[in-house]
Amino acid sequence: MSQTDPTQAAVADLRFEHVGELLGVGAARPRLSWTTRTRSHDWRQTAYEVELAAGDGNAALATARIDSDESVLVPWPFEPLTSRRRATVRVRVTDALGQVSAWSDPATVEAGLFGADDWSAVFITPDWDEDPQADQPSPVLRREFRLRGSVRSARLYATALGVYETEINGRRVGDHVLAPGWTAYDKRLRYQTFDVTALLQPGANAIGAVLGDGWFRGRIGFDGKTRAFYGDRLAFLAQLEVVYEDGTTDRVTTDTSWRATTGPVVSSSIYDGEAYDARLERSGWSRPGHDDSEWQGVRLLERDLSTLVAPDGPPVRRIEELAPVEVSTSPSGRTILDFGQNLVGRLRLAVSGEPGQRITLRHAEILEEGELCTRPLRTAAATDTFTLRGEGVETFEPRFTFHGFRYAEITGHPVTFDPADVRAVVLHSDLERTGHFECSDDLVNRLHENVVQGMRGNFLDLPTDCPQRDERLGWTGDIQVFSPTASYLYDSAGFLTSWLADLAAEQGDNGVVPFVVPKVVPGADSATAAWGDAAVIVPWVLYERYRDTGILAAQYDSMRAWVEHVASLAGPTLLWDTGFQFGDWLDPTAPAGRPDGAATPGELVATAYFARSTELLARSAEILGRAEDAERYRRLAADVRAAFQNEYVTGAGRMMSDAPTAYALAICFDLLPSDEQRARAGSRLAALVRGNGHKIATGFVGTPLVCDALTLTGHTDTAYRLLLQQECPSWLYPVTMGATTIWERWDSLLPDGTVNPSGMTSFNHYALGAVADWLHRTVAGLAPAAPGYRRLRIAPRPGGDLTRAAARLRTPYGAAEVSWSFDGEELRVDAQVPPNTTAEVSLPGLDDLVVGSGQHTWTVRHVLARAERKTLSVDMPIEDVMDDEAAMRVFKDLLVEYVPEAAAFIEGGSSAAPSGVTVREVAGMLPGGDAFLVELESRFAALTSRS
Repeated sequence: MSQTDPTQAAVADLRFEHVGELLGVGAARPRLSWTTRTRSHDWRQTAYEVELAAGDGNAALATARIDSDESVLVPWPFEPLTSRRRATVRVRVTDALGQVSAWSDPATVEAGLFGADDWSAVFITPDWDEDPQADQPSPVLRREFRLRGSVRSARLYATALGVYETEINGRRVGDHVLAPGWTAYDKRLRYQTFDVTALLQPGANAIGAVLGDGWFRGRIGFDGKTRAFYGDRLAFLAQLEVVYEDGTTDRVTTDTSWRATTGPVVSSSIYDGEAYDARLERSGWSRPGHDDSEWQGVRLLERDLSTLVAPDGPPVRRIEELAPVEVSTSPSGRTILDFGQNLVGRLRLAVSGEPGQRITLRHAEILEEGELCTRPLRTAAATDTFTLRGEGVETFEPRFTFHGFRYAEITGHPVTFDPADVRAVVLHSDLERTGHFECSDDLVNRLHENVVQGMRGNFLDLPTDCPQRDERLGWTGDIQVFSPTASYLYDSAGFLTSWLADLAAEQGDNGVVPFVVPKVVPGADSATAAWGDAAVIVPWVLYERYRDTGILAAQYDSMRAWVEHVASLAGPTLLWDTGFQFGDWLDPTAPAGRPDGAATPGELVATAYFARSTELLARSAEILGRAEDAERYRRLAADVRAAFQNEYVTGAGRMMSDAPTAYALAICFDLLPSDEQRARAGSRLAALVRGNGHKIATGFVGTPLVCDALTLTGHTDTAYRLLLQQECPSWLYPVTMGATTIWERWDSLLPDGTVNPSGMTSFNHYALGAVADWLHRTVAGLAPAAPGYRRLRIAPRPGGDLTRAAARLRTPYGAAEVSWSFDGEELRVDAQVPPNTTAEVSLPGLDDLVVGSGQHTWTVRHVLARAERKTLSVDMPIEDVMDDEAAMRVFKDLLVEYVPEAAAFIEGGSSAAPSGVTVREVAGMLPGGDAFLVELESRFAALTSRS
């Protein structure tokens, strides 16, 4: 094989599993991924080599060559790692011409602690009694120790029951926030690994930690009435492992030698905020030599260390800081800061004042009559207090809480307070942004940005439903519908892999999936469709978007258990028509106070999802080589579809529940047996959307599907009109009202500027933002045609009054991009296809084609760019004619010529149109119908040819 110029093909972005943190990984055989950068068109990999070196990367230990075109999550080709072992690898690839790339830059991974036997540390808790049902001050723990000489390397493995921050020799360890995060603690407790080499010194050292209640012991749950859900006592576990320059080692662990006291964090609560009294600070507490003689001892706390796991996803971090964009005085005389963006995080302020002076910070998403509107917070206080010690400029930022807010109210501030000294610190899981979208409509761009911001705020360690009130729970239904959008906008694979492990851990022995994960709500373990189906659909989305068969394998038992439980509920009829269902939650047509009272019955939604999850389980079984399961679940899915059709679908394709969500489910979940029924269902859906003035008439289940259902059945223009509607309820109504995130309700803010009086109103609730996935795939035209985007689908469908759109995505194979523009005469489409992939191209007016990697450009005449019109025919349903504005004008004009009184029928719109009746059938009822048909067919042919 010949060596080529490395600029022609270079291996980049070498990654392990889905983790960005390469220290302390939990996989003994971490799978490898990389991308290839090259200017060559149609570049394909045929083989790859992986070289393994010791942790320092200086000496090659082994090399493996594999004839394969795979470059995403390929198997680890060497002996498995053991606890603490470091390994450095690099990769090079061979192309179809036999040319070999240069070696990639080396990447080093280090294993964490794989088993309970790797831990000699034990959990410790302060040696005093507390009332866990009341706020308590945060414990402060410390220990001093001596090191024998210069340190070559040092690792701190740590976690807590509660949340924690650690210091060594007066310096903060790491930059994680609210570690170890929230998991199903009794079954999975994450630990963190830190490189602390630079924090240590020969001789005297000190290590310490501060603990907070967090999710473990703090107020939690749907109404916040539950405390100490996971345990009564906060505890800390730490193991510091030191390797000296001479190769000898020492270990410092949590044990009974530690000391404990309390400090300036008087109380901390996820819902209520933090109280901090700077007068109680203990200067130098984490440095050697601090006098802790007045401190108390610690107790050991029994805990099963086999539940400890390394993180799969990134930690929560401080991501950015925002300055206030406006400072105002409320009608009551209070100082209000507006940060211009609904965000999740907390404030940091620098102030000076007298000892004991207290500053109070309150947070809210919205103002009402110039004051903070805290009613949507329900019982969450969302209030931080800072008591000054009175020594110059003091800086305060809470440690163990977060708030969802755009506005903050500051009271009790000193005369020297300056708004320029306040920042909003944005917090969320440190996900990598991968996907972007932009178009010619500023309102749609703002809508998309609101989706991004809503995801950021709610992806704080787990996918929550809202970040501001007494809830903040991992609702399964929300992430089920949003996971495709999430997987495009950010690299969500590790984040959602971790959450799915909790879902499986919390799943009942009977297969029931809680509707919140982790399960902290009484009664959350009742089976509910669309919510429980996250067990199947979210793993499938991760497979589809990241080409990860491992997630299917890891979750397969959970997926199967859910489907089997639903099958037991459905019984021999295969209709899931028993028990409570959330159904098409928050359908805007539902009665006040009944968010589950949607136009589409819950049992129809449940049976549709039963069919969908069973079909995806069958496909998963086939991918995993479980042939018997695959055949069994294929048959079951077919039987459920037949039961659905018999119960809910007429022979003409009408749904027994004549509601948009019913049609959207039937179309998108492939529940209609014939093309004719599918076409009729699409026409009826379009008619319903039209008849509702192109305003939203769907809830959590139907809203993510309705645009796709319209597009799939040839009604893309109707989908665009639905997208671009600005009247409430619509996606753009909140944008016109100043929204900077997605709202829970279409009318969370009423047209008169008042807040929806419902007790369930959030201004940061990402589920209804799932429409962004349609923007990416259909408006811009970038979608996966094979798992992991190994094969792209480039299929933009211009519509509305948009003149351009673009999508850009970092796929597992590299950067992909589709953009189009319309200049009044031509549609121009530009695309970038990553190396080692291909793309299916479907453009209006051109034959479908397949292209290889590289840059591509196509141009299409404008009349072809408006492509979604089918060939017009007198045998098409009246609804289809009415859904095409040009065809409708032709039909109306000619009909009025023959039957003048028919104008009223046409003006009546879809409500007057007999569903399923064809143009030919209408003509048969007219005087001179044959002549009418001949003339109409001629005019339709002319219109089609012009288009």
